[in-house]
Amino acid sequence: MTTSDRSPHALLLLALLLLSGLLFFLGLGDLGLTDRDEGRNAEAGREMFESGDRLTPTFNGELRVAKPVFLYWLMEQSYRLFGVNEFAARFPSGLFGVGLILMHYLFLARQRDRTVALFGGLMLLLNLEILGLGRMALTDSVLIFFTTASLYGFWLGLHGEGGLRRWIWMFYVGMAIATLTKGPVGFAVPLIVAAIYLTWTRRWHEYWQKGVPLAGMALFTLLAAPWYAAMFIVHGNAYASGAKAHTIGRFLAPMEGHQGTIFFYLPVVLLGFFPWSALLPVPLYRTLKEWYLIRRERTRPDQAGASELDLFAALWLVGVFVFFTASATRLPHYIGPLFPAAAILTASYWSKCLDDPETKGIRGSIHLMMGVGYLLAIAFASLPTLYATYASKMVREFPLAGQVGLGSGPYLIASLLLCGMALVGYLGLNDERRGGAFWAAGATLAGLVLIVIVIAVPHMNRYVVAPPQELAYAAGLNLAPQDQFIAYGTTRPSSVFYSKRKTLFVPFGEEDKIRAALKEPNKVIILLPESAQSKLPAETVGLVPILKRYGYVLLSNQPMVTIPEGATPPPAPTILGH
Repeated sequence: MTTSDRSPHALLLLALLLLSGLLFFLGLGDLGLTDRDEGRNAEAGREMFESGDRLTPTFNGELRVAKPVFLYWLMEQSYRLFGVNEFAARFPSGLFGVGLILMHYLFLARQRDRTVALFGGLMLLLNLEILGLGRMALTDSVLIFFTTASLYGFWLGLHGEGGLRRWIWMFYVGMAIATLTKGPVGFAVPLIVAAIYLTWTRRWHEYWQKGVPLAGMALFTLLAAPWYAAMFIVHGNAYASGAKAHTIGRFLAPMEGHQGTIFFYLPVVLLGFFPWSALLPVPLYRTLKEWYLIRRERTRPDQAGASELDLFAALWLVGVFVFFTASATRLPHYIGPLFPAAAILTASYWSKCLDDPETKGIRGSIHLMMGVGYLLAIAFASLPTLYATYASKMVREFPLAGQVGLGSGPYLIASLLLCGMALVGYLGLNDERRGGAFWAAGATLAGLVLIVIVIAVPHMNRYVVAPPQELAYAAGLNLAPQDQFIAYGTTRPSSVFYSKRKTLFVPFGEEDKIRAALKEPNKVIILLPESAQSKLPAETVGLVPILKRYGYVLLSNQPMVTIPEGATPPPAPTILGH
């Protein structure tokens, strides 16, 4: 790359860095931790930070085996930098989200050209799934980064010459760190994709020559195995049985009610990768068809319209999609590792469509993009009406459901989608103006996300997410180590994070636990929805309501609550009697 080439390349990288930094980090700490996984993960990281025990993840003082340790290590360091708060808990996800976009761009710039790289980087950034995962305290953003790094290392090591072959080590290092992030799925995704590709292209012999499989797997074991071995040695069957239930058990049987049909992930891809999902069916079908014919020796490889990198991306997408569809437990974010592959295919296809306006399928793809966008606009415009109709059924999770509306956010998003998709159609269906359709679609998605961040999130946080968390924070400040904090009703793991103390969760129907706690001589504070007070046992009649916040209340067997000098609480709750 010449000096003159480096300047626009650096500018594109800087632009991607700034845009991804804006979309991943703007208002990152403005929303309270969502329940249940964010609350559990953030608290496990906090407990590791407080205890200094970097081996054993715990939640609410008990062994946490659902996820391995790497995300908690990252959170611990983030808490050291930024303090224990929502921004710090989500910072690792945002950081690796930005890293994913830049890595994706650099890979495509080396393997294809800067145009495809720019399209691919923006497509991977400007979609609902990747942005959502990069703004939450979950394992998925970190997992996607390392499974993607692993597969890019595999590709470069297999196809590169000279020094590029050294990238094969990233195949094994990425797998190892991904395994420390989310367990067996961390090595399953890269191995499945690599195996399918090597089988399809008959490159197993080449892999055995270039892929250093024995040394590589030894490196993988050296990096990933010690923590698992230490956990088994220290905790024995308590860890082994729990980890098995959350890995093999989750794959074989639905866990926590997370299930669905075999078509579960089709709408996830369609909506999660919107607006670029509309560009996906044509290149996916054409790539697999062309390379199938090549494999059957009906045509020559140099006659294929799709590159071998497109084939790799297509097999990557299909392999991950089928793997997670085969799992009995299904959640929308599980298929996040296939999104980089989808961005490669759609970026390659869009670039071809600009070079050749007669490329098959592009007009149908534009119509599909518009159709999905219009349907989303109708859905958002209908949200306030649907919400008002079903608000009465939401009071258990949202006590003020019947009193607080959704605000202007849904209508603004619907208007943006209608205008954006109309512009996409106007530009995309005209061969001369088609290039502008990409920017119209990307700007629409970016605008949608900014409306959510700036308008919808603060509104939702104030009335839905923050109230019980603010009261949990106040309770934690007013309880000594020997005192008891009880969260009654729905289980909200974030209560532990905000109270910064062990919490007794008491579901409806298990009120005997409250009776037992009240028999102790120590102070007791109970957090619950105001509407649930009638369900409390008779022994709580003498408890004093000391704080209220948007449908939630704190009850205590002692009447006073204080905020220590120098503490920085969330927005002040309503204090009864003041």
